Amino acid sequence: MNCYSIVREKSVKLDFKTKAQTLALLAERLVHGRVLPQICFTVGEWEKLASDMAVIQYFPTWSKEVIVRSSAVNEDSATSSLAGHYRSIKNVGNKKELIDAIATVAKSMRGGDIDDEIFIQPMLRKVRVSGVAFTRNPNNGGHYYVINYDETSGGTDSVESGRSNKLGIRYHFKGAPIKHKGWLGKLLLLLQELEGLFLNDALDVEFAVVEAGIVLLQVRPLIINDKDCVTLRQQSKSLTEIENRFSSLSKPHPYLLGDKSIFGIMPDWNPAEMIGTRPRPLALSLYKELITDNIWAYQRDNYGYRNLRSFPLLISFAGSPYIDVRVSFNSFIPKELDEHLAHRLVNFYIDCLIQDPSLHDKVEFDIIYSCYTFDLPERLTELKRHGFKQKELKEIAHSLRHITNKIIRNDDGLWQADLKKINRLKQRQDTILSSSLPPVERIYWLLEDCKRYGTLPFAGLARAGFIAVQMLHSITRVGIFNTDEYHSFLCSIGTVSTDLFHDLSTLSQKEFLLRYGHLRPGAYDITTPSYEEEPERYFSWPNNHNFEFQHNGSTFHLAKHSLAQINLLLREHKIPHDAVSLLRFIKGAIAGREYAKFIFTRSLSEILRLVKKLGQKYHFDKDDMSYSEIDCFKQLYAASADHQQIISESITAGRRKYALTHSLSLPPLLTETDSIWSYDLPPSRPNFISMTSVTGKVIRLEIHKEGLSGNILMIPNADPGYDWIFAHDIGGFITEYGGANSHMAIRAAEMQIPAVIGAGKILFEKWLRARTLRIDCANQQVSVIS
Repeated sequence: MNCYSIVREKSVKLDFKTKAQTLALLAERLVHGRVLPQICFTVGEWEKLASDMAVIQYFPTWSKEVIVRSSAVNEDSATSSLAGHYRSIKNVGNKKELIDAIATVAKSMRGGDIDDEIFIQPMLRKVRVSGVAFTRNPNNGGHYYVINYDETSGGTDSVESGRSNKLGIRYHFKGAPIKHKGWLGKLLLLLQELEGLFLNDALDVEFAVVEAGIVLLQVRPLIINDKDCVTLRQQSKSLTEIENRFSSLSKPHPYLLGDKSIFGIMPDWNPAEMIGTRPRPLALSLYKELITDNIWAYQRDNYGYRNLRSFPLLISFAGSPYIDVRVSFNSFIPKELDEHLAHRLVNFYIDCLIQDPSLHDKVEFDIIYSCYTFDLPERLTELKRHGFKQKELKEIAHSLRHITNKIIRNDDGLWQADLKKINRLKQRQDTILSSSLPPVERIYWLLEDCKRYGTLPFAGLARAGFIAVQMLHSITRVGIFNTDEYHSFLCSIGTVSTDLFHDLSTLSQKEFLLRYGHLRPGAYDITTPSYEEEPERYFSWPNNHNFEFQHNGSTFHLAKHSLAQINLLLREHKIPHDAVSLLRFIKGAIAGREYAKFIFTRSLSEILRLVKKLGQKYHFDKDDMSYSEIDCFKQLYAASADHQQIISESITAGRRKYALTHSLSLPPLLTETDSIWSYDLPPSRPNFISMTSVTGKVIRLEIHKEGLSGNILMIPNADPGYDWIFAHDIGGFITEYGGANSHMAIRAAEMQIPAVIGAGKILFEKWLRARTLRIDCANQQVSVIS
């Protein structure tokens, strides 16, 4: 039974051994942390003990309770890890318990090496912080310290087990020009020391913080794919460029209201939901071209908000898409509002988001006032607590009512003109696709038509759809509808998705794909096949005809007293509708938004198909083409050039830029320059949809249809192309990104499927580690069952 001989020369590079041996090697070497005492023996030695009494000599005297841990030969190596594979038994308090615990740990290593070890250490008490730290980002190999920690549970395994509801994640770039104090600063020093001792910058470290300092519980090599990882110097240069651009864009601007700006991945046109946080160059460039460069601002100007036509809404920070929040908030200010009042209002909005970052995907619901509703005068009273006067509140309400009435008018509302324009796009799509134009020209004209007749009116219908949802919320908040009536009304709205599932159960495969084949999960992602390209991934013919289509389109009935109350409110608030026409608008605007999205994504899908086809002509596959940018195809249309060379150069540049994009980690909300280098992920407030509940197995959604029935799907971000999942009798779903008014939120409400939209990274990853979850939307709770 051994005491390890420890090499004490600090200049000698340490090699990893077993868990226990590695800790023993470090016990007298560490300066910035300490290792707990241990007693260690092999499984073979344990099996040779003549009787249970022989273990008494190993019962330690330095703790009332101990932990019995595994230390297998194959548990941690430079090429593989069996972390969590073997048992550890905590809180062992007497000899009988110790014998049982050793036997349990030994049994968990059965079939292994006779030299596998068991070691005993004292239980830590009064733990202030515990966690797991990586000295490279385990997801992308980036040069970050990634620290998963828990400051509340008092235990040492809450991060790995996922049981704590107060987990934190800190990203700290290794070249960050900032220093930290407290336990975080001490831990960073320990991590740097360990990197130096092992001459290895990729480590997986378990730690605990007690009153006496940092305790090292385990260290092992971190296995990462280093193939595409850029250097620390390259990352540092890129982060410096982001800091400089952030600082420049945050300064006062003569054509913008507000003293400063912040940037987020979810406000407004929520790029994190639509294209992800690290989109390939083709997806990013298409999203900017079709929506966030110009189209978004044209629509808001047309609807009566401030003219921001020369300002791009989306800023690319090394390829990561961020919304310029100040520009966004400016675009929700009515044109007629007094300049001084508008400036104060934008500053108020920005300050609210800085104070509560969890609202970054709810700014239109919980921060800004962008339309008139029945409860707007009451909601505006919040401004009084921040120095706004009653006269100014009336001015804001008047300007928002003017805009809202212009948009939703019964006979000639702006939303109706946009709906007609979308139908023109259908005709023009058929004209272009049936033409003899070469692929480059068809790409160009599909793109131009999609902007003018697709995303521009869609942006208008999206605004109308938001107003419709806000109106419906206000009818509930003033007490006319109860919660059940609110959900019943939502369920009664028939959308294009309703039609899709009706047609799935009635049409032939050919007929169905002719109508819906352009849809794909990730509408801007060329690497994801459309329904038409690989239908067997998503559906099962002829079994789809056994799919039970249900829709509650005829279940909502408006009570006479409710009708009278709504009519009274409409007259009181000077809204040019009666109750029936208002509810017709709400249904029409919500359905119209989904219809417009369905139509314009056909143009988008055809563009991707033609880009793929053009790539094949020059021996580039769809993965290659995902690194090109849409500008290269516009260049091919507008000039004589070598097609293969232009495309090849675009792909090469895109690959180089994307390697950097993929390696960086940035926070979901950028509010100050320090957060570019070191940040904690902010807390999130998920959106619970419907009032239903479900318990089910956790499934990380890949693009296949097997094993979904009755289970809870985990989806990082979802757009209309994910409608196929509803054909498989899912129990519920959770998305990492998304808002309360997103497509998937509307679908869940329509079908009364329990859903959690926009869980955020911390909760999403915690729930993803579980085997079984329970979603209780009525109580807004997700519970880990196992």
